[in-house]
Amino acid sequence: MSDKKNYVVPGEYVFAKGDIELNAGKKATKLKVTNTGDRPIQVGSHFHFGEANNALEFDRKAAAGKRLNIPAGLSIRFEPGETNNDVEVIPFGGIGRVRGFSLKKK
Repeated sequence: MSDKKNYVVPGEYVFAKGDIELNAGKKATKLKVTNTGDRPIQVGSHFHFGEANNALEFDRKAAAGKRLNIPAGLSIRFEPGETNNDVEVIPFGGIGRVRGFSLKKK
């Protein structure tokens, strides 16, 4: 009996050999982000970063229409008082309209 299976489980992904480049062709913007609050803040991969928690201090104009440059389903946690100089955001795909988030106007 062979160890190699010859079937695919429903929902399974079978990838070709080689590297997979995430967010190919999307220009990343690097931000300096500081949590000025007294509690940890976690932001998910597809949340509109420009509208993230007000206790996070960063260039919101540069983050408008963008999300974190991390794999889907992951998040970044910002501890109180922490500054992260390497937070990357990328534009949302499609036509770039972002609806249904916190709807904050800056």
